[in-house]
Amino acid sequence: MVVVDIRKMCKTYLMGAIELRALREVDLEIEQGEYLAVMGPSGSGKSTLLNVLGCLDRPTGGKYFLGGKDVSSLDDDELSLIRGKRIGFIFQSYNLIGQLNVIENIELPMYYQRFSEHDSAARAKKLAEMVGLADRLKHRPFELSGGQQQRVAIARSLANDPVIILADEPTGNLDSQSGSEILGILDDLHRQGKTLIVVTHDDHIAGQAQRTIHLLDGRIDREQRNH
Repeated sequence: MVVVDIRKMCKTYLMGAIELRALREVDLEIEQGEYLAVMGPSGSGKSTLLNVLGCLDRPTGGKYFLGGKDVSSLDDDELSLIRGKRIGFIFQSYNLIGQLNVIENIELPMYYQRFSEHDSAARAKKLAEMVGLADRLKHRPFELSGGQQQRVAIARSLANDPVIILADEPTGNLDSQSGSEILGILDDLHRQGKTLIVVTHDDHIAGQAQRTIHLLDGRIDREQRNH
């Protein structure tokens, strides 16, 4: 089943009198349970593609179907609902709330989706244990290593059982050992049937994915099957 279906997607930004064409008629299908890597030089359109896939931005032209629903023309409130219910985000800088502990950071998306306090706490605990943080539940971000903070971010991305998980350079701020551990967790999620889309500059990380697309000047320049 296709969960992401992009057709002739364009994204243009107006910089004063200058038109910047960040995406140019991109066609892309991603199957449920697929692990996709997105690569390309700076300015190739990776961040723009991720923003549109994550419903953080709208395309200027073309269509975007997420789980069969056309989300390309939704207003801001509708996009916010889609983000909260159907998309999980993992950022290079973790984006955790410093005043909240591990459990509370993981619970945050469930709070906005009106989960009961009991259900959200139980699910957050289960997710923390799944990413190896059973002994860190009450710790705040400043008490955790970078690798542990990224584990919290991964658990948080799973809170609402999203249709897709978007990861932007998920090991970019980590040492090699912590980075390998995070890649192992992503592999586990893929084996569990999650749909992963990872933006990376690292060939090794891209090699973990089933398929890699290479962007150049806002277009898919080439793609390859890794395994």
